[in-house]
Amino acid sequence: MALFNMNNINLNLNPVEETKVYAFIGPSGTGKSYRAQMVANENHINYIIDDGLLINENDVIAGTSAKKAPTKIETVKKAIFVNEKDRNEMKKAIRKCRPESILILGTSDGMIDKIISNLGLPKPCKRIYIQDVATEAEMETAKRIRTTQGKHVIPVPTFEIKKDFSGYILDPLQIFKFKGKGNDPYMTEKSIIRPTFSYMGNFTISDTVFRQIAEYLAKRTEAIYKVMRIRVESTPEGPNIYMEVSINYGYNILDTLREFKEKIKKEIERLTTMNVQQVTIVAKGIHMPEEQK
Repeated sequence: MALFNMNNINLNLNPVEETKVYAFIGPSGTGKSYRAQMVANENHINYIIDDGLLINENDVIAGTSAKKAPTKIETVKKAIFVNEKDRNEMKKAIRKCRPESILILGTSDGMIDKIISNLGLPKPCKRIYIQDVATEAEMETAKRIRTTQGKHVIPVPTFEIKKDFSGYILDPLQIFKFKGKGNDPYMTEKSIIRPTFSYMGNFTISDTVFRQIAEYLAKRTEAIYKVMRIRVESTPEGPNIYMEVSINYGYNILDTLREFKEKIKKEIERLTTMNVQQVTIVAKGIHMPEEQK
C-alpha cells in the first residue's frame, strides 16, 4: 500500500492568502479615488478595490459601483460588501485573478478592516493615508468640489464604467503622469461622475432629445428618405429606440439599417453619455425618385 506524506503536499485551497493587501485611507471627498492609480503605481499594485469595484489598471473586472445606490446608507453597505451576492461575486473574481497585491480604498481604518473581513483577505501589509500623498490645500479643494458640485472621481475610463453609471457621468478627465526620472509620461483617464443620491439632483434627459437626435441623423443619411415613426422607451439603464423609416431606392436595405443603427447608438451615447439599451429600425417603404418612376 502506498503511503502519502501530506506534509509534503502544498494544497493552496485559498490563493487570496498570498495576496498582499495595501490600504489607502482618507475621509470622504479628499481625493482618494483621484490619486488611487498614482498610489498603486508607486507601490507596484495592479488591482484596486474602490466603491464596490475591482479595477485592474484601467479595466473594471467585477462589481457594481456603490455610487449607483439610491441612498448614502446603501452606498456604504455596497462599498463594504454587506450584500452576500456582491460579496460572493467579488470573492470569485479575486480568486480567478489571483492578484499579487490589491489596493483597498476606504474612509477609515475600520472600513478597510470591514472590507477585508467580508472578502476574506489578509491583513494589510501597509496603510497609506491621504495626508501622505496630498497637501491640506489639495484636500480642501477636493472637498469643496464634492460638496458644491457633487462630483466624484472613479479611476477608470468613461467607456469602462458607462454601463454602471448610465445618466450620471459628467465628463472624462485625462491626466499626464510620470513614472519617474528619465521615463516617458503616460496618459491615465479617470471618469468624473455624479452619484445617484447626489444632493445636486438627478440627471435626466427628455425622450424628445433622443427622438431629435435620431431624426437629425436620418436627415444626414443619404440612404434614408424619411422617418415615418419613432418611439422612445425610457428605462433606468437607458433608452430603447424603435424607428420605422423609408429607404431611398438603390441602396442595400440591410446594410443601410445596420449602419444607421450603429450610428444612432454611437452618437446618442457620445452626446448624452446615456447607454442605449436597444435600437430597432424597420424599413417600411422604398422611395422611388420621380425620374425613375
